[in-house]
Amino acid sequence: MSSSYVEELAEHNTSWFRIVHALLAIADIKINGSRPFDIRVRNPDFYKRVLREGSLGLGESYMDGWWECDRLDCFFRRILRAGLEKRATHHLKDILHIVAARLINLQSRKRAWIVGKEHYDLGNDLFSLMLDTHMQYSCGYWKESTTLEQAQQAKLRIICEKLQLQPGMTLLDIGCGWGGLAAYAARHYGVSVYGVTISREQQKLAQARCSDLNVTIELQDYRDLNRHFDRIVSVGMFEHVGPKNYDTYFRVVSKNLKPEGLFLLHTIGANKTDSQVDPWINKYIFPNGCLPSVRHIAAHSEPYLVMEDWHNFGADYDKTLMAWHDRFVASWPQLADRYSPRFNRMFRYYLNACAGAFRARNIQLWQVLFSPQGIEGGVRVAR
Repeated sequence: MSSSYVEELAEHNTSWFRIVHALLAIADIKINGSRPFDIRVRNPDFYKRVLREGSLGLGESYMDGWWECDRLDCFFRRILRAGLEKRATHHLKDILHIVAARLINLQSRKRAWIVGKEHYDLGNDLFSLMLDTHMQYSCGYWKESTTLEQAQQAKLRIICEKLQLQPGMTLLDIGCGWGGLAAYAARHYGVSVYGVTISREQQKLAQARCSDLNVTIELQDYRDLNRHFDRIVSVGMFEHVGPKNYDTYFRVVSKNLKPEGLFLLHTIGANKTDSQVDPWINKYIFPNGCLPSVRHIAAHSEPYLVMEDWHNFGADYDKTLMAWHDRFVASWPQLADRYSPRFNRMFRYYLNACAGAFRARNIQLWQVLFSPQGIEGGVRVAR
């Protein structure tokens, strides 16, 4: 350890500092160190803020410029692999949010529209520059891909193949985003698509992108669906449904799926069954979100559907998020006039933190294929 490093640490030597220093040492992260995953503290109040405010304090202090890190993705990967989130005491606000998630339906009909307004309506300019040409805001499939464009096209293809789409079929897309999957399925598989979203900005752009195709895009809550479809797909939407609505969700899917149909669920998943939501992500990125577990999906789908296949390619989300991050950084000069420097730090923190979480295998990405009553002879699923 260099003398200059010791001197720098001496300036911060408080009880708050000593606790944070000891915690980070477990993950082999140094304060004011020189490695890419080490952190550089600009404000000595950082230590007290993080210990008092937990995840929210860590994220907000970064947004405020109180600390820096060259590779946030590597920082978070180390934090999670070392299990530091389990060692640090929960801040009171973190605990209150967990309790609220258990007692209150945070994804009620009235509240369900919040995430659309606060995140997906941020601006089509932002997402158009950050995402691929299909505007896929979910994990790409990198098995044989080397670019974001290839990975997202491979993801679209594998979804359509798993659903065994045929010309003339009807497809319901629950949470259709900017219409990328709807357009791809209509154009390449000759199906008629009905997509629903809770984001006005997504609906507007999706309608424009699909104007020459057999695609309908509606601003609609999934709970209001009452039609019959040959196939149903839901990509990156189940994370916003919430545990109190899982039974309703699968009941709605079952009600709208024809007897010989197939349903594909594409969702981020948690390793453990609980209602914990990261307070910073909840406040700044995805209000009222909650990641389902294997138990959640299995238990709530069981009364309505037969599980035909479960595919985990969560490690691919790391590559997807880092590709989005690179595109976001490269596009910032085109966005800086509309978005603040604090927003820049917030969004980079979000993308890197999530990439680190997937790299640490702390969270997963699942594609689960269901049928209403089991397919005779089983289903051969594309990989």
